[in-house]
Amino acid sequence: MSNGRYYVTTAIPYVNGDPHLGHALEVVQADVLARHRRLRGQQVRFLTGTDDNALKNVTAAREAGVEVGAFVKANSEKFAALRSPLNLSNDDFLRTSVDPRHARAVLRLWERCDRRGDFYRHSYEGLYCTGCEQFYSPGELEDGRCAEHQREPESVVEENWFFRLSRYAGELLDVIESGRVRVEPVQRRHEVLAFIRSGLNDFSVSRPAERSGGWGIPVPGDPAQTIYVWWDALANYVSALDYASATDAGEHGPAYRDWWLESARRVHVIGKGVVRFHAVYWLALLLSAGEPLPSDIFIHDYLSANGGKLSKSAGSTVDPVELVDRYGSDALRWWLAHGVARVGDTDFSEHRLVASHDLDLANGLGNLVNRTVTLVHKFRAGRLGTTQAHSLLPASADELPRTIDQCLDTFNIRAATDALCVVIADGNRLVETERPWHLAALEYAGDDHAAQRLDTVLATLVQVCRVLATEAAPFIPAGAQQLRTQLGTGAQVGRPGPVFPRLARVASGARH
Repeated sequence: MSNGRYYVTTAIPYVNGDPHLGHALEVVQADVLARHRRLRGQQVRFLTGTDDNALKNVTAAREAGVEVGAFVKANSEKFAALRSPLNLSNDDFLRTSVDPRHARAVLRLWERCDRRGDFYRHSYEGLYCTGCEQFYSPGELEDGRCAEHQREPESVVEENWFFRLSRYAGELLDVIESGRVRVEPVQRRHEVLAFIRSGLNDFSVSRPAERSGGWGIPVPGDPAQTIYVWWDALANYVSALDYASATDAGEHGPAYRDWWLESARRVHVIGKGVVRFHAVYWLALLLSAGEPLPSDIFIHDYLSANGGKLSKSAGSTVDPVELVDRYGSDALRWWLAHGVARVGDTDFSEHRLVASHDLDLANGLGNLVNRTVTLVHKFRAGRLGTTQAHSLLPASADELPRTIDQCLDTFNIRAATDALCVVIADGNRLVETERPWHLAALEYAGDDHAAQRLDTVLATLVQVCRVLATEAAPFIPAGAQQLRTQLGTGAQVGRPGPVFPRLARVASGARH
């Protein structure tokens, strides 16, 4: 694993409604990556934020009868407030409408692309989905509806600024095929390549200011137009690094230099609905501006609830804060890490969350640690002997850090948690196989070999548990910290006690 800097970002959501469980999935996934890299000693910067300048935010504010700025501020604050209940470790949170770094960076990127001659004015008639903030051709619709929002787009006639995306088709194909920009999972990489090979059309990068009441960033030299929200939003990945501080001589400020120009990995964690913007438009924008590309684009599928897609605009949401209030942050984080498929949508239910917590954490990890600490206190007064544990250590525990490194390097979070579960099972199997209580009885009867074996078994169990507590920290940081305290350091272990009480009773009470 590289020791260079690691920069990880989420897509920034529209703030036309409250955050739902799908937003929690993405920020928790990015947080797992950030915490894991910090655990390995890397310097990490984790960015998230909100996309304030979308037309759909303006529409939602108008429908609510609230001034746009006040509406956007109130909803953005709800997204920022996810940090505490979800136990996030983001280093920065950027709001595109008010952060002074952002508008300056957007304008600098625009001007850099303008110097390349990549903009032109063009009258355009097309089908526009406000939910996607995107024009569609008739062939891209399903029965005349946007596949993402299942709505008929409106017919729009406008004169806008266009970006010469077609100019970069060959370069885009090369950077994806070569792995210079890695797209995971591989199924999504194939989709991106197919889209590029099908032919790229130039796309509109501005909108008439009158449509949004002037909300957004004006096009330089053309205040009657505002910069297209996706051009605006994508720039957040570098605006948060004070990209606008660069000089024409090519000198950059320390944040952009450290975290974009010289970072070992620049990772975007995004949902499948915005792949085109990140793996095609954003890369073309950066190529035009002469800036480095991201190194990785990690893509997750969607969550549903009772078979229906989670959507602010459709009014079908699951509140992650309510779930944390009821079950705790670790229970939700564990389900988002272990219960969500790498490829394919995943249906959420509280029953699945509770079952996953009780099986894997309460009956699995928590039980293994609690019974291990209890055994050490019962047979060795809470203090290990000098015997080394290596002879009995399961291979799965010895290899766990390397296994998790490999899984998370390819954005396979579920496989990483599977590896934790394998070690938990091997640890519990070791208890049942070695039967420390039987060895203690033989020791009491004067069997010196049994006494030595008991020391080895207890030392092995503690080592297995300490590895698990360390490696579980990116996924369940609060519980992992409690486990580390319980397990102690060196020869001394802490007091036993349940770290993950069963939630089935809590869930039953919530249903009634």
